[in-house]
This record gives sequence, C-alpha cells and structure tokens, in this order.
Amino acid sequence: MSAEKLTSHVSLIWSIAELLRGDYKEHEYGDVVLPFTVLTRLDSVLVDTKQAVLDIKATALPSQVKELQYAKATGYPFWNTSNFTLKTLLNDPDNLEQNLSYYVQSFAPAAREVMESYNFYNVIERLDKAGLLYQVLAEFTSAKVNLHPDVVSNSQMGYIFEELIRRFSELSNETAGEHFTPREVITLMVNILFNPDADIDRICAPGAMVSLYDPGVGTGGMLSTAAQHVAGLNSTARLEVFGQELNPQTYAVAKSDIMIKGERQERIYQGNSLTNDQTAGKRFDYMLCNPPFGVNWKKYADPILDEAKRKGWQGRFGAGTPRVSDGSFLFLQHMISKMRPYDPKDPVNAPGTRIAIVFNGSPLFTGGAGGGESEIRRWILENDWLEAIIALPDQMFYNTGILTYVWVLSNRKERKRQNRVQLIDATSYFQRMRKPLGEKRKELTPEHINDVTKLYGAFAETEHSKIFDTADFGYHEITVESPLRLSFQASAEALDRLQQARVFTDLAVSKKKTEPARSEQIQAGERLQRAIIETLAGLNPERVYLNRDEFTDLLSEGVKARGEKISVAALRKIVAELGTKNPEGDICRDAKGNIEADPDLRDTEQIPLREDIDAYFQREVIPYAPDAWIDRAKTKVGYEIPFTRYFYKYEELGDPVKTLAEIQALSASIQADIAKLFSEQVD
Repeated sequence: MSAEKLTSHVSLIWSIAELLRGDYKEHEYGDVVLPFTVLTRLDSVLVDTKQAVLDIKATALPSQVKELQYAKATGYPFWNTSNFTLKTLLNDPDNLEQNLSYYVQSFAPAAREVMESYNFYNVIERLDKAGLLYQVLAEFTSAKVNLHPDVVSNSQMGYIFEELIRRFSELSNETAGEHFTPREVITLMVNILFNPDADIDRICAPGAMVSLYDPGVGTGGMLSTAAQHVAGLNSTARLEVFGQELNPQTYAVAKSDIMIKGERQERIYQGNSLTNDQTAGKRFDYMLCNPPFGVNWKKYADPILDEAKRKGWQGRFGAGTPRVSDGSFLFLQHMISKMRPYDPKDPVNAPGTRIAIVFNGSPLFTGGAGGGESEIRRWILENDWLEAIIALPDQMFYNTGILTYVWVLSNRKERKRQNRVQLIDATSYFQRMRKPLGEKRKELTPEHINDVTKLYGAFAETEHSKIFDTADFGYHEITVESPLRLSFQASAEALDRLQQARVFTDLAVSKKKTEPARSEQIQAGERLQRAIIETLAGLNPERVYLNRDEFTDLLSEGVKARGEKISVAALRKIVAELGTKNPEGDICRDAKGNIEADPDLRDTEQIPLREDIDAYFQREVIPYAPDAWIDRAKTKVGYEIPFTRYFYKYEELGDPVKTLAEIQALSASIQADIAKLFSEQVD
C-alpha cells in the first residue's frame, strides 16, 4: 500500500470522529475511535477463520485444548468465540449494545483485556445513550474502512494506528505531553541510541535479535519508532519490545499497537514500574524512556524508600533517592538496574546496554553535595555510564515550554568515549510550527535530526559540542570555619537586655511538683538573679572585655562572693547572652582548649576534584580570612553538570553614551507625543 493510500485510510477513520461532535468534547474523540479501530482490525483479522473457531467451540474438547486449536486456526494468539462479526451485529440494532458487549467478552483473555482497558463497555453504553452506537459501528464496518490483512498488512496497520494516536494526542494537547513524546524527539533519541551499532554485527548481522524496554511506555511511540529504525537498518533483525505503563488507557493504546502488528502483546504490562516492576530480573539491550517531568512521588514513596533501605546496592536505589518533588532519577536508576553486563571478550553473552532518556533541567544540578541527586550523578559518572547529554530547544513538548535534555548512557562505551562526556547544545536546531499545539511551538526537521546525530557521532569539540572528562563535573565541598570572637560590656542596656532574656528568667522557674519545693527553688533562683545583676552592676559599665574567660571568671567570682552558686551550664548561657560579636575580641576556646567556630562566619567552598584542597584554600581563602580553617569532617564530594555555563556566550554591552542619547531622544519623542495629544483635546 502506498503512503498516499495509508494516509487516506487514516483520514477516513479520523473523519468518523465528526459523528461525535456535540456529544463529546474534542479531547474525548480518541477514547472512541482508537478502541473501535482496534476492534475493527481484530474482527478483520479473524473473519476468515470464524467458522473454524466455531467448529472447534462445538466440540467436547477440554478448554485448554480448544485454546490451542483456536490459536492454530486463527494464526494469532487471540480469537473470538461468539457467533457474531462486527457486520452481523448491525442486523439487530435493537440489541446492539448488549450483543456488542457480549462480542467483546468472547475474545481471548489478552485481547479482551486490551478492550477492557479502554473502558470499552462504558464507551458502548455512552454511545448507545447518545444514539450514536449504530452509526459509529456502521462507519467502521463500511467498505471504505477496510482493515482486512489482505488490504492492510501488520506494519501498515501499525502506521495507521500510530498516526491516529499522534493526531488524537495533539488534539488533546493539554494532556498529550504526559503520555505522548513528539515523534521527531523520539526519532532523534532512536538515531543516537543505535548510532554506534549501525555498522556492526550487533544489529546488522543476519537474523540479529535484540531487546528494547520502556518503563514509562505511554502510547508506545518510542517502541514503534525504534522498531521501524531497526527494520530500516536490517530487515532480518528482530527487535523484541517490552514496556510498562501506569495509566490504563494509554496502556491499552500501547498494547493495541503491538497486538495489531502481530507482536506478542503480553510483553506490555500495566502498573507502576517503580513499585510493581513486572519485568523484574530481566535485562535489555536497549532502553528508552520519557518519564513524567517534575512529578511528585510522595504517594508511592514507602515501597521505594523501603527497597532503598532494605536492599541497598542489591536493589535499584542503592545510590540514593531524589527529592520527592521529582522522580525522574528513579526511572533512570530503574533502567540502569536492567543493564545487561558487558564483557568485551564475550560480547555475545555479555553485550552491554545503551539507554536514552528525556529529562528536564533538574537532574543536571539539583541537590547539593551528599544529597540524593548529587549522589546519583556521582554513581553514574564514577561508573562511567554517562555518554552524552543533548539540550533540546524549549517549547518542544505539548504540555511544557521548558528546556529538555536527552541523556545517553551506556556500559559499553566506545574507547574514544571512555571516561568522557559529550555535551551537545541543540537549542538552536528547530523550526517554528505554523500552528502551535498547546505549549509546543517548535519542531525538529529531518535535517536538524541528521545534524545533531552527526554532532554526536563526530565526537569533536565545536561551537555546539563540548567534551569533558567525567571528573570535571565533580567537586569537593569544604566547610570553612572562622573563630568565634566576642566582647562583653556590663552597660545598662546589656543588663536590661539580660533581664528580658529567657536564659535569665528561667533561673527563677521551678519544675518541682510539690508547693514547698517549688517555692524554695523559685526563691533560690531569684537570689541567683540578684547576685548576677549585682555583680554585673558592680563592673565598670564603660569597659569592654575582649576575653570571654576573663569576663566569665569575674561573673562567677562575683556570684560566689554573694553567697550563691551557679552551674557551669547556666553560667555559659548567661555569658553567651551578654556576648557581642567583635572582630577585635580574643578567640574563644572550649574547655579542652579547642578553638570555637563562629556559626555566622561559616561558609562552604566548592573545589574541583582535580584541584588540591589545601592549595586552593591557601590561595582563595587565607588571604581574606587568615585565621580560617577547614572542618575536614564535613568535607563532601558532589557532582553537578552546569550545562548552560559551558555554552554561555558573553555579549558586549552597547556604548553607554550612545545608549543614553537614544533614551533621551525616545523620552523627548514621548513627551512631544503627549503634549500633542493634550493640545488636540484642548482644541
């Protein structure tokens, strides 16, 4: 079938949606047309073997034997045991709703599950109530919509269905980005994913067999595009696709797409990949994913955190977990856990894995040293899995205008890429769309995709391509401390401030339960308060004490001379309340003689991993803070990828004199226009 005829088939099916106008909103059209397209294809595939299935049904064979014979008779892993076909259902319009529901229930379990995932019984009921069920079914069974395999092959049916998915996803663009990745973005990802293998036996060997997995499969677009790409590289190759999807309807779409191509639809699973991994224990040659951006994972955090704590490095999240506001890194960790081992000496049994995943900017830099995101980046980079990051233009997706990035990972890097990471700035590679689709206003042309793929393949430094060692993204975060310096003065203001402070008032507060004991403790506290104030009042109010130990001793001796006792802890609190930060004060030390740090002067510095910490400290810190020191116990290793910094271009500012003249001229022009306006109003 020619491309023109395929497009015609799509348009004919698409036009059926016009029947729904008024009774359905535009974004609901796909909820009807897509399952009816699947149902029509299934019926068309099975119609020629209908009688053979009915003959087997009439036998007394055990049900398990019958199922084997049904599959043999149809040539597919599905069948339908009802007496109806979609066309014969139209012969009884009065009972169409009931009969169509029965027809769906008569499918083999796998096919029935797909239809039920569409909530198809509700679709039937709603169409019937709207008086549209007969019309819609009549359109799908008409001669113009002929989906018989003699007319439309499995691969052609796949194209038709994918094009319908794309159109309906764009029609409902307010939510399309959640389940649908623009096809040109997928094409770029697929090109780069398979690029290193395009000319080797991995894919191009006769009868090559490889596997592909998408843990957030959505409508299945990534799997379909990858399958087409592999077929283009090697028509004899077989790509086994696997996927899992949380949303029931998009799961149904993905599974339908696989099923109507004659593939094994049982490899598409429903459920949350992070909490209910239905491919546990499996490893894959290639993986693709566009996980939801910035989605909060708090509601299913318990099993993830439990696995991270209980299994550690034996589980999927040993490197750490990101903040609950964005679970993107969870998907990548999940995928890395499914990498096939790599052994260059035995590539047949240990071929390794390549991954491509779409992220927003958050995973590049969010989280400080020692935090979840930083530790995950550290784990990836120190294992030398990150191969490249490609910055896409903004406004590429349907439900967000933000910049997005394609991360490419592999545990079998080419020699030239080992311990290196390529950053590609493709933000200028786009053309503007004639008609925006939600937030999507830009698109990649085939030429753009080809150019970016070449940038990746060339692995060279250019204006749009930068190459770094993996260690370039790492740093030591050191904590710089400076000594605490205080001064003390027994001024009237200081005494007044002390008497209002809680550390002072609490001296006369009792926690005793019995009244005599309470009164005794309060009275003792009040005497201590008087002794403290009298001691301070006896000091020279003009004198500034620069040594804390000297001032502490004066206060302690004064209280003792007045017949009172003060605990060491209370004395320290009172002295701390009276202290004032003063760079001229003596350095404060603890009871062991260690210098005390001033928390207000505490600072952190990020030092590149390749640089000596002490050399940096002597050069960058000591000249400005001669008595500062590094708290070695707090030193952490962090990793971040400041992508935009590497591609920043400084633009010269204009001539300030010329700019001022332009501003003055514009101001004069505006004033003249205003004067003219008021003059006309007066006239």
